[in-house]
Amino acid sequence: MTRLKELRKERGLTQVQMQMLTGIDQSDYSKIENGKRYYTFEQCRKIAIALNTSMDYLAGLTDQKASYPRNKKGVTDNGRKTT
Repeated sequence: MTRLKELRKERGLTQVQMQMLTGIDQSDYSKIENGKRYYTFEQCRKIAIALNTSMDYLAGLTDQKASYPRNKKGVTDNGRKTT
């Protein structure tokens, strides 16, 4: 079982619910989950947000499932507003 599928099941979500949370078509999501298709950066970001984890965890770069603290919308790390 892939990390993605394992984490989705831990969170009690179906692939259809993931479609609603991420905007990724269920059939495409299934292919991503089963390793038949790679996800884009943006898809990975949306999945990480929906599953409350980090993109690093999804990519296998860390074993920490917890997400990183998120910036407030429109504010960068240095406190400046984004445009």
